[in-house]
Amino acid sequence: MAGNSNIAIYGAIGANILIAIGKFIAAFFTGSSAMLAEGIHSLVDTGNGFLLLLGIKRSKQKPDELHPFGYGKEVYFWSFVVSILIFALGGGFAIYEGIHALQDPHVIKDPTWNYAVLIAALLFEGTALYLALKTFNKARAMSGNLIKNIVKSKDAATFAVIIEDTAAVIGLSIALLGVFLSQQLQNPYLDGAASVSIGVLLLVVATFLARESKGLLLGESASPEVLASVEKILKDHPSVKVWNLPQTMHFGPDNILLVIEIDLIDTMELMDAEDTMEEIRNEIQLQQPSITQVFIQSTHDLQQ
Repeated sequence: MAGNSNIAIYGAIGANILIAIGKFIAAFFTGSSAMLAEGIHSLVDTGNGFLLLLGIKRSKQKPDELHPFGYGKEVYFWSFVVSILIFALGGGFAIYEGIHALQDPHVIKDPTWNYAVLIAALLFEGTALYLALKTFNKARAMSGNLIKNIVKSKDAATFAVIIEDTAAVIGLSIALLGVFLSQQLQNPYLDGAASVSIGVLLLVVATFLARESKGLLLGESASPEVLASVEKILKDHPSVKVWNLPQTMHFGPDNILLVIEIDLIDTMELMDAEDTMEEIRNEIQLQQPSITQVFIQSTHDLQQ
């Protein structure tokens, strides 16, 4: 599914580059702190997109002696780095700029640049968000509550883009509202307050992304649906008496390690047992292609 993730990331990078340029131009001509904060936000998001692409590329490296299970978790690491950058650069700078504007407020005389850039940015970011959501839902066959789906998902690169784009759309709406109210009410403090609000939003978003990335880095198990499928295969096999709870870990969105201990029937001989375990292994990987590595151990003393 890396190709699908790349499409969403490329779309986000393209949108963010254009938007960042427009925001910095508008901030230069109008002096709006909310626009400057949004410009930094888009610049950070652009860099984050390249980091996610780096993570996807590095995660495709083949296993070696130092990393016998591969490099799949590279994408989880870079997603965590992205969350730190959103927190420190995006959220931190927006709050700093907002406080600075509140200390030295001034009314925006001509907000035309701001309105043009913010409306265009909403269109670009909305399109990028739609593309990312479409990719996410299609790849994972998910529907319903977005936050629950993100929590269940193991595709860190795609849900990082969704989280960033959602924050961008909300942030742009806050900036647009701040510029509008500041102009209409001739209250310069509202522009600074909008910048602070954008910063707080980014801190919340970064914390959520860091939490999800951390869980994947530590090693999350496969979904209950995958585990149920494995247990059904074991239950239906006539040579398996009992088994321990299957142990699983994600090394990437479509790279799951599975370890099972099973107890075979008493009369089974060694050669037959080996054939049976190979049969079970093939059946599991046929029904669940995302399980790329299967280790099966018999707990029963087999006959020679």
